[in-house]
Amino acid sequence: MTTARPSPVYGALLEIVARQPDKVAMTFEDRTLTYADFLGGVDRTATHFRAARIGPGVAVAMYGQNSPEIMFGYYAAARLGAIFVPVNSALTAAEVDYTLQHSGASKLYFDDSVGEAARAVVPAAMRIHIDTLAEPIADATDGNEGDVSVTPDDDFLIMYTSGTTGTPKAVMLTQGGQANAAKALARMWGIGETDTVLVALPLGFLYGLSTASAVALQAGARVALLPRFHPRDVLEGFVKWRAQVFQGVPTMFSMMLEYSEQRDLTFDLSFMRALVAAGAPLSPELKERFAARFGKRIDNYYAMTEVTPIFGAYHDDPRPVPDAAIGRAAPLADIRIVRADGSPCAEGEEGEILVRGAATLKYYYKNLEQTAQVMTDGYFRSGDLGYRDVDGYYYISGRIKDIIIRGGANISPAEVETALTSHPSVQDAAVLGVSDRVFGEVPVAFVVLRAGKTATADELAEHAGRSLAAFKVPAAILLEASFPLGKTGKVDKSALRRRWHELNTGDGRA
Repeated sequence: MTTARPSPVYGALLEIVARQPDKVAMTFEDRTLTYADFLGGVDRTATHFRAARIGPGVAVAMYGQNSPEIMFGYYAAARLGAIFVPVNSALTAAEVDYTLQHSGASKLYFDDSVGEAARAVVPAAMRIHIDTLAEPIADATDGNEGDVSVTPDDDFLIMYTSGTTGTPKAVMLTQGGQANAAKALARMWGIGETDTVLVALPLGFLYGLSTASAVALQAGARVALLPRFHPRDVLEGFVKWRAQVFQGVPTMFSMMLEYSEQRDLTFDLSFMRALVAAGAPLSPELKERFAARFGKRIDNYYAMTEVTPIFGAYHDDPRPVPDAAIGRAAPLADIRIVRADGSPCAEGEEGEILVRGAATLKYYYKNLEQTAQVMTDGYFRSGDLGYRDVDGYYYISGRIKDIIIRGGANISPAEVETALTSHPSVQDAAVLGVSDRVFGEVPVAFVVLRAGKTATADELAEHAGRSLAAFKVPAAILLEASFPLGKTGKVDKSALRRRWHELNTGDGRA
């Protein structure tokens, strides 16, 4: 009998379990799972999947708040050659319906936190409560006999991007890409068997599912998994679990900082090695305040659903990353920076960033035309503008589609946001371009002030004008109590744009 070739992802887990079966793999609420326990959960889930006719090329979706069962599903799908579709627990019933219809998932496993939405749009025959995965089930196969050979190029993971307009894109990632990305990230961040990685990112997104959780597990580390993000739970979790690594979006770090400042709380984070921020620009002001409060630096990390990893800070590089830089090229990342005509840029010259990495999208599911539009000679067109300095550090200067063109002059929203957040009273800022009869387009800003601080729109405009050319200063500044957030915790600029039109503020400063 021919032995099936294990999947690259499941095989990586098997290697770790064989080496350290009794080591703790994951803690979650009152549960502690050794690596042997974790593998048992994965294999039991694979048995349930088989019983539900989930096998090679069949899509299975999981929908709920963070739990070990979602990670069991990830590795069980990998083992069987199935396609895993994580669904963000924050999605509405209509968004869940689209995801399931588009992916063609045969089954949806869900928990109580999303039960109402699941029951509203998913037929009873298709939905299965996630708790059933804990139940023993008879398996018609013996041991691994039901497994199939899985190759590195096999389809494995469909990730739906968090676009704010139109329907989300479905990024297809491969088995080999997921295995290679885990190795590359563990190398960059130095994650190993003695580490604890605290995960509060949603497992419905690649950042939480793969970049945080799977990377840690495939490096033999312990994952301290939280059901959801709350600044108090994360800060207390750092101390409780003596975590070495945490990945989050800038909003998370901002909320942890505000929570501590408002209550005058201190937390000893001296044992932490890497605090990693990605998903949105990290302002210098937030970095400085966080470091002053906790004595720890936040490191930038850059990746996309389509390509992971791309840029970041290396754990064993003693050189400090320049303040404005995003980092160096990640392991296995291949970077090109090109002009509009496709010719390569010189060092220090801004151009579009083209990338391919350890995990690069295979294609956009059901949209090969869109795939062809974003790929050039095997490189993904990121849509980001940036440059490389003589020391090998990369800088992101803006998004091509986000650039505001005022009277023929280009304005980067990120540059204006940085100028505004450098004001001591500003917690966060979001800048977008709006139509203007004279200039065609002008920048406007929405600003959230820090708790207990005051500033007027005119004061903020004057402050921004000290570091920006006059044409870059926002034509209007609106003070907000908070920002609307998208599904991933990023500021929802589409919602802010709607608010701008509703307010009809005109050309004067708010």
